[in-house]
Amino acid sequence: MAGKSKGGRNKGKAQGASQAVSAEPEVPVTDEPEVVNPENGVVSEPPAADGGAADVEKGNGDVAVAAQSAKKPVEGELHLYPVPVKTQSGEKLELQLSPEDSVIDVKQFLLDAPETCFYTCYNLILHTKDGSIHQLEDYNEISEIADITSGGCSLEMVAGIYDERSIRLHLRRVRELLSLSTLHVSLSTSLALQQDSAQGKSADGGKTAIHELDGLNFLEDTTGALTYLLASAPAEIKCVDSITSSSFNPPPSYRRLHGDLIYIDVVTLEGNEYCITGSSKSFYVNCSSGSILDPRPSKQVLEASTLVGLLQKISAKFKKGFREVLDHRASAHPFENVQSLLPVTSWLGAYPVPEHKRDAARAEDSVVLSYGTELIGMQRDWNEELQSCREFPHGNPQERILRGRALYKVTCDFVDAAVKGAVGVINRCIPPINPTDPECFHMYVHNNIFFSFAVDSDYEHISKDHKPDCQNGSSRSIKACSTDVGAKPDKNHVDSNAVANSKPEELHGVSDNSSDASAEAQLADSEQATYASANNDLKGTKAYQEADISGLYNLAMAIIDYRGHRVVAQSIIPGILQGDKSDSLLYGSVDNGKKISWNESFHSKVVEAAKRLHLKEHVVLDGSANPVKLAATVECKGIVGSDDRHYILDLMRVTPRDSNYIGQENRFCVLRPELVASFVEAESTKQFPKQKVPDTPEESNVQVASTSDATATSVEEDDKSEESSAPRAAENDDSSAEILFNPNVFTEYKLAGSPEEIAADEELVKKAGTYLLDIVIPKFVQDLCSLNVSPTDGQTLTDVLHLHGINVRYLGKIAGMIKHLPHLWDLFSAEIIVRSAKHVIKEILRQSPDHDIGPAIAHFLNCFVGKVLVASTKGSLGSTQLKTQKGQENSQTHKSTKGQKLSHGAASASGKGLSAYLHLTSDKIWSSIKEFAKRKYQFEVPDDARVGAKRVAVLRNLCQKVGITIAARKYDLEASTPFQPSDILNLQPVVKHSVPTCTDAKNLMEAGKIRMAEGTLNEAYALFSEAFSLLQQITGPMHKDAANCCRYLALVLYHAGDTAGAIVQQHRELIINERCLGLDHPDTAHSYGNMALFYHGLNQTELALHHMSRTLLLLSLASGPDHPDVAATQINVAMMYQDANNMNTALRYLQEALMKNERLLGPDHIQTAVCYHALAIAFSCMGAYKLSIQHEKKTYDILVKQLGDDDSRTKDSENWLNTFKVREQQVNAQKQKGQANPSSTAIDFLKANPAFLQAMKAVVTQSGDGSANVNRSLNAAVIGEGVPRVRGVDERAARATAEARKKAAARGLNVRNGPATSNASELHQILNLINSAASASATSATADAQKPASEGQAVNNGPAPNVTTREAKDADTNGPSAKSGGNAPVGLGTSLESKKQKSKQKS
Repeated sequence: MAGKSKGGRNKGKAQGASQAVSAEPEVPVTDEPEVVNPENGVVSEPPAADGGAADVEKGNGDVAVAAQSAKKPVEGELHLYPVPVKTQSGEKLELQLSPEDSVIDVKQFLLDAPETCFYTCYNLILHTKDGSIHQLEDYNEISEIADITSGGCSLEMVAGIYDERSIRLHLRRVRELLSLSTLHVSLSTSLALQQDSAQGKSADGGKTAIHELDGLNFLEDTTGALTYLLASAPAEIKCVDSITSSSFNPPPSYRRLHGDLIYIDVVTLEGNEYCITGSSKSFYVNCSSGSILDPRPSKQVLEASTLVGLLQKISAKFKKGFREVLDHRASAHPFENVQSLLPVTSWLGAYPVPEHKRDAARAEDSVVLSYGTELIGMQRDWNEELQSCREFPHGNPQERILRGRALYKVTCDFVDAAVKGAVGVINRCIPPINPTDPECFHMYVHNNIFFSFAVDSDYEHISKDHKPDCQNGSSRSIKACSTDVGAKPDKNHVDSNAVANSKPEELHGVSDNSSDASAEAQLADSEQATYASANNDLKGTKAYQEADISGLYNLAMAIIDYRGHRVVAQSIIPGILQGDKSDSLLYGSVDNGKKISWNESFHSKVVEAAKRLHLKEHVVLDGSANPVKLAATVECKGIVGSDDRHYILDLMRVTPRDSNYIGQENRFCVLRPELVASFVEAESTKQFPKQKVPDTPEESNVQVASTSDATATSVEEDDKSEESSAPRAAENDDSSAEILFNPNVFTEYKLAGSPEEIAADEELVKKAGTYLLDIVIPKFVQDLCSLNVSPTDGQTLTDVLHLHGINVRYLGKIAGMIKHLPHLWDLFSAEIIVRSAKHVIKEILRQSPDHDIGPAIAHFLNCFVGKVLVASTKGSLGSTQLKTQKGQENSQTHKSTKGQKLSHGAASASGKGLSAYLHLTSDKIWSSIKEFAKRKYQFEVPDDARVGAKRVAVLRNLCQKVGITIAARKYDLEASTPFQPSDILNLQPVVKHSVPTCTDAKNLMEAGKIRMAEGTLNEAYALFSEAFSLLQQITGPMHKDAANCCRYLALVLYHAGDTAGAIVQQHRELIINERCLGLDHPDTAHSYGNMALFYHGLNQTELALHHMSRTLLLLSLASGPDHPDVAATQINVAMMYQDANNMNTALRYLQEALMKNERLLGPDHIQTAVCYHALAIAFSCMGAYKLSIQHEKKTYDILVKQLGDDDSRTKDSENWLNTFKVREQQVNAQKQKGQANPSSTAIDFLKANPAFLQAMKAVVTQSGDGSANVNRSLNAAVIGEGVPRVRGVDERAARATAEARKKAAARGLNVRNGPATSNASELHQILNLINSAASASATSATADAQKPASEGQAVNNGPAPNVTTREAKDADTNGPSAKSGGNAPVGLGTSLESKKQKSKQKS
């Protein structure tokens, strides 16, 4: 299993490449992934990861060829060659390999193949065409040994010799294969499979009646919706009763001499018990029975080279069950088998709680595996691994891929180990390295990671009388602690530089700490150890990582919040913990600027980084008034390790101070890097107006368009197209070199230089602060009001704030500017309340001993959501807790829990020995929340806020921020105590990390968006495919950037007329989002919405409605029912019901959407006009033209008011109105003549009145534009609304895209690509148009207006005007592949049967 992830990633390489390159067309590109979802279903375990990609490509391969035709040789492009493999059992299979694949990669492919998934110990022999034989070493690349491109090569697996480690890994692998718990089946996959089987049963079933789904109920009863979120776990398939390590272990010495390594006890399903010997050569059944070891082989001589092979011989039921397990894995989407390196935690747990069953294997693992280490005694040198990876060459694309993959893997592994270690530290399982110091100064080293505490000093500012009672006893010790380790370098066992390494927030004014300073002084000093400085340090570390200066190194870093504590984990600078290193500080200061070290070589590297970070080289004065030239903050430290590398740390201020928050108490209030970049960009465009990119003050521009020509391999190349290179030019030009900030202004450090220079530096920082207040925030508010930006929950709100360069501390200010929109007011006030409540509950958790954590959380939630009036002695205690209450008095005195490390007084907070949290009431909790919100966010929490907190969305947000998992059951949030201690299922660490991102892939994606906007779909497809291929190789498919690539690939295919191919890609995006962002993340909801629209395009309306129902459920959990996205989704649902002729249900949804929009946005908002227009269309379909006229008149009135009479949209609405009137007259005339009313069929009506379609397009497509965009023409509006809201990167791209398209239009390009809308039904059109503008899940309004799907032409509807004939042809060929299975749903790759057929042919 060594190199599993690496191999998986490489496999991704192969798959990603399979899109672009099929070297040998006659060999299906999918053979290698076939390995992954095989014939017999043997899909191995998670690592099968990337294999999935290729498999999915099965559905998409043809379109890939389209890309290939347009594709120039691009970075990362790989050619795959078929290589036959002979397995240990003599079977043959074929892999698609690239010469760059390493032997580890090949072993990973074999680990994923069904035929070979249970072989872990073997040697690979390569037979070449000339007959020579080579034994392959793990780290060799195939190209180093033989040339597989010429053909004639084959591989053979030869059984290897087991050793103690490899045989244990083999046993673990078998257990993994037998368990389905690692499989993450998406609801979308299940729905498609159900539809498949249902269609199979009713082959005659043409269009069955579409039953009404209970989507509306989600909006009425959101706590009931909790029970629907989690899918039931897959039923375990029993293959064997038990496989356990035998109590005969370890083998006696005399048996070791015969090769015995392990003894395993197996009980088969037939009830037979066997004792199996694992020896260095094989597994066999020995003759042991009872309690005496008899090592002789049994009489039947049952022996095999693998444990699975042996079990298949001794148990027929095992053989059958194992085949079922592999088939079950194969039926899942390959991405559902993939291991996610950074798994997301869920705030909901299964209810009823599943039974906890005996599992000897699990028990064994829990004892053997220590915190964050794979095996006891194995320690990784994280720092050496990380810095070695950074030193990899990265001159060409292939080198960058290898370096990126290594960095990503090491960083993810570090984060995983850091989280486990931090939990161990907080749970007191790891001893400190300086146990004689006061507890608050303790430092920890475990698994070569350094851990230290940061304290929430924000909370310290709340006046004591407003704090919950349990706080008072501990406040003093917390304050003492909050000056962290660095506080007392003289007393630590580690020298001051070690301390520097140890703590991200340290050594800043620490000298006072050792004295008994006043509480106020301690409070001021405690700012060092605040959450803010840890966050800033992480941001600074990321910034220097991205600057990537050769010879300047950072530490790996992660911040872990758990049980109310914040632990900072860092890799260790070599030599820093040993001996006297007084000379290791080369740069910066450890004593608050009294003595500042300086080194020429170090300074030159820092200057280089400073240029990229917009920082100025400047002179400061040390304590003796000596001038020192720095290019960073005074408190940063440059240290030389014993490995002679130059490390820079304590990067808490890599951006300048926020001039709107000046003062010692705000010393860590700095501007966001996005804002600095945006400001520099804005200033440089003032200097060079010709390059100005209008309409976007956000930092977005800086990164957005930097890649318009990203077909180029290197990001640094300067030959970028003029229209989009302005921002990059602004960053790198000499012109912008003048816009450099002095990071030490508005600090306590003394600046040298003339007063004019200092004043100019201060003025520049003030100007940036003013830019934030006067330009960025008002523009952001305008985007919010016009729905150009539409965050749905706390996480997306934070993301979108950060994207625009706005700090979260401005939440209160922005909230005051959007009071007139209820959904935004609810969102902002809820976010402020939850963030304030988080600090209160963390304080309570810090004081709670281990046995009180569950009850304390339940009690807090009851105080927060319910109404706890009086301090209670039993409040939320269950019976078991009550029984233990008596014994608590004694135990309170003995506690040495970490919970009390920061608060020894907590136990005495209650005289009777009761738990401290029981003294809390709702009023106390809420007064703390209100005071915190006022102090931190300048926000007055309204009196009705307690009613607003009784929402699932608020509860979800709080649980996610603190790491709480509650049971997914229906709660009565109106009750005084809705939660029981038994509802709290888990408390998980919440992690922030600095995992590197793949900039090359992001640049390719940005370029792809611009190409898509210009209408060159083939180029866009090539760029997105290339980006996905890069990500597959570097991060593997389980990454949010990979999900974005899949989304754009789906759009391109969709606009090219290949709806089936679009579903394949969209399904991948959905699975990745579920795994990487969470089941109920808004992006996951939008993925379901897009899937629904694509399915609807293929006339699979029932499947589409199931997906829409899920979208409504997820949105109701994330945002609550009152959100414009919910209304937009309801309009889509209505259109689907309308298409299925279920007009009553359609009208219900439309009325609900109308009421929602009127309530949230006002009766005169353009979104409200959209609802009136959709209702008018619906009534016209029913022949009720009077109602149509009435609703269209309202549409017209709103458009006149918002846009004026001359706007094209207003005129189109007028045309609609006139047409309805004419139609009504015709109907009346027909009635007088006694004719039937033909208007009931919308399609006939559309054919008779093509002007309807045109007019409707104009009105509906504009719905996303708010009054801010009043003057846009129809075309400009379609162009400008490019990408889904809330997704940061995309919003930036939308604007750059708009610019590119305008210029393309000026050059005469057709900017509105899309398939012809020949016989598209009116209802499909409405669905698309409304979705493209009104729904936040619409993924690209650039061409949604021309949805290709029509009743009879779902897949092949003709190519887009600008697509080359070759691409059109190739896109067409994808049609049959989607249709070949009759009405089988698309998106799951080939069916299992066809896999079996293939495998038979192969063998």
